[in-house]
Amino acid sequence: MTALLDNFWVLLALKVLIIAAVVPGVALVFIFAELKISAHMQSRIGPYFAGGRWGWAQPLADGIKFMQKEDLVPEDADRPVFKFAPMVVLMGTLAVFVIVPFSPKLIVRDLDIGVFYALAAGSVTTIGVLMAGWSSANKYSLMGGLRAAAQLIAYELPLVLAVVGVVIQAGTMSMNGIVVAQIEPVFHIGEVAIRLPFLLQGQVIGFAIFMIAALAELNRTPFDMPIAESELVMGYLTEYSGIRFTMFFLAEYAGMFSMSAIAATLFLGGYYLPGVPEGALDVLGPLILMAKVTLLVFIIIWLRWTFPRLREDQLQSLAWRWLIPLALANIAVTAVAKVVL
Repeated sequence: MTALLDNFWVLLALKVLIIAAVVPGVALVFIFAELKISAHMQSRIGPYFAGGRWGWAQPLADGIKFMQKEDLVPEDADRPVFKFAPMVVLMGTLAVFVIVPFSPKLIVRDLDIGVFYALAAGSVTTIGVLMAGWSSANKYSLMGGLRAAAQLIAYELPLVLAVVGVVIQAGTMSMNGIVVAQIEPVFHIGEVAIRLPFLLQGQVIGFAIFMIAALAELNRTPFDMPIAESELVMGYLTEYSGIRFTMFFLAEYAGMFSMSAIAATLFLGGYYLPGVPEGALDVLGPLILMAKVTLLVFIIIWLRWTFPRLREDQLQSLAWRWLIPLALANIAVTAVAKVVL
């Protein structure tokens, strides 16, 4: 058994299977959190019966309901592309978790270009959305797909630029290396070493830009124009039903998990928390990272039920006139500070 676990490919397959099992489960928890948080924000009861008093089984019941519905394909749709689109979106979301370090040792692959891989894998979902919008043979789906393409292309750039400042400070693109760089003492007070996450080392603007761009990448309110129920029925999702609609729905919340995990790793110290002995991070690291992810997911949910949807021109203006120039300025300041200090 030990020899089997020492095999590289067996260990890799085991890690991938763990991710494939854990991520959908966590996504269901975040779906339940959104149902309850939105209910409290609107002074409603929310889910209350499924599974017991607090309605904890509501997401599971909804999932079973969707899977029981008929899987319809429009007569004029491009059937292979239509059917494969939700798989592309879900696979692109799950692929990001390959390089997320949950502890010093709990990581599928610690790539030297981990940041580049994360951003590239996350961009695959854009292709899936375009496939869904184009292949549905529905004008509302096509309009939603075109909106998604314009939005994701506009916000991909500030998302990438926001990360460059962190890479400059850490001196590496390895996700685990970035966490280790945040464990290094920034200064000392007497014999006490002060360790700060990059958020508190001058990357406040970078963090804000990353989170705004992440909301746009996830098509979350106030950046949900590709779906926009009041205008486009359900946008690129209009013709989907049954298990394929469930895959899109699950990918959205898994995407919230992945984006929050990346943000927590890059800006909030990842699995490290000041005061926790480094020797205990193998055990406590996943809990620390999940606590930070949960906080960021709460912020994402809170923003959805607080702000109205932007107009398309406002969305493009925010990206090209504000976020990109601010991200470039942040890179310049970070580079100068790295050299001078």
